Amino acid sequence: MTKLRLAIVGAGPAGIYAADILLKHERAFEVSIDLFEQLPAPYGLVRYGVAPDHPRIKGIVNALREVLDSGDIRVFGNVRYGTDITLDDLKRHYNAVIFSTGAVRDAPLEMPGIDAHGSYGAADFVSWYDGHPDVPREWPLEAQSVAVIGNGNVALDVARMLAKHSEDLLPTEVPDNVYAGLQASPVTDVHVFGRRGPMQVKFTPLELRELGELRDVDMIVHEEDFDYDPASRDAITSNKQLTVIDRIFTQWRARETGSASRRLHLHFYARPVEVLTTDGAVSGFRYERTEPDGQGGVRGTGEFREVEVSALYRAVGYFGSPLDGIPFDERHGVIPNHEGQVLGDDNNQVPGVYATGWIKRGPVGLIGHTKSDAMETIQHLVKDQSSWWSPAEPAEQAVTDLLDRRGVLYTNLDGWHRLDAHEVALGENQGRERIKVVPRDEMIRISRD
Repeated sequence: MTKLRLAIVGAGPAGIYAADILLKHERAFEVSIDLFEQLPAPYGLVRYGVAPDHPRIKGIVNALREVLDSGDIRVFGNVRYGTDITLDDLKRHYNAVIFSTGAVRDAPLEMPGIDAHGSYGAADFVSWYDGHPDVPREWPLEAQSVAVIGNGNVALDVARMLAKHSEDLLPTEVPDNVYAGLQASPVTDVHVFGRRGPMQVKFTPLELRELGELRDVDMIVHEEDFDYDPASRDAITSNKQLTVIDRIFTQWRARETGSASRRLHLHFYARPVEVLTTDGAVSGFRYERTEPDGQGGVRGTGEFREVEVSALYRAVGYFGSPLDGIPFDERHGVIPNHEGQVLGDDNNQVPGVYATGWIKRGPVGLIGHTKSDAMETIQHLVKDQSSWWSPAEPAEQAVTDLLDRRGVLYTNLDGWHRLDAHEVALGENQGRERIKVVPRDEMIRISRD
């Protein structure tokens, strides 16, 4: 019977779901799966891309843990593709590889002043407050008034973390250095700007509702944004999510404001024009007021407004990163592919190479999309048996020998269990859920016992 030796690069939800789907898929061959992750711990953006005050994420982590703990998948953490292990190495030891490396960079936003001091990408800020080991431990939280550009869930996460009182994060797994940084923040006002109207937002009702539950934070919305056009009114009656979102906004519009020490302002119909600067630092944000164009989009009105801010975060999407030896679409930030089969410059399939998750389709969709994505890729992998690589050294021990020879301090699943237990114990000592270990070297030391 043929045996498939499969490498998966990226141990976030996309990679783990792909492994699980393959193991359960009807097939006429045995399977051996090795999962490679550049960080010492698994789970990708579930651990390092979601705000710590989202309790529902624990359910996703538990589901991913069950897959890894099934005993059918080997995990190699702290292994960087392209340096610690290369494409030639994968071809020598495996029949195929699936890349599930996600998208962790900020998408660009071109406008004057965007590179000023005090202008940041949301992805970097998210990595900081989630305790990513490869970002600086300190974050410059010096502004009283802050702008956040974007109308997706990440924009709301960033705004909530900036506006929320730090002590309200203590029950979560927020890292100690992040708590200390947020505690010292002088912020009083956070402004969120979206180019379109309140019924064209990209965030979910749950994310929106959580904003309104912040203690000692007034929600400021503007009546001029809620003079709905016919398309918006039709959307409210035909879309259950938008019905809930409209209900939340209606409740906020009826609230009394003025007593809270912090304010979170939502500005719709606001097209970014310029980051205003003084002596090279952010001093304001200029935008053009827009209006519905009658075709589902917006058009400029020619009216320009300015808001005084001292820091600005762009949350306009994530962007993938190129991988050594693998085709890459620089415009869209993805690996070019047909339903997960990677395509070369000649638009023909690259044998043995597949993609799933955000590096396959771009940073859109939720966990459910990730599962269907993985299923599509796995179906092609199974059918493509005739074009798999023929590895010269397929033995499982050959991979660990290779990493050992190169002095790679890789972590395994047992190591993750040790790190997980250590973080939970740190939290228990302070009456908290867990406290994340942030430095990479400390994560490795604990994992490798």
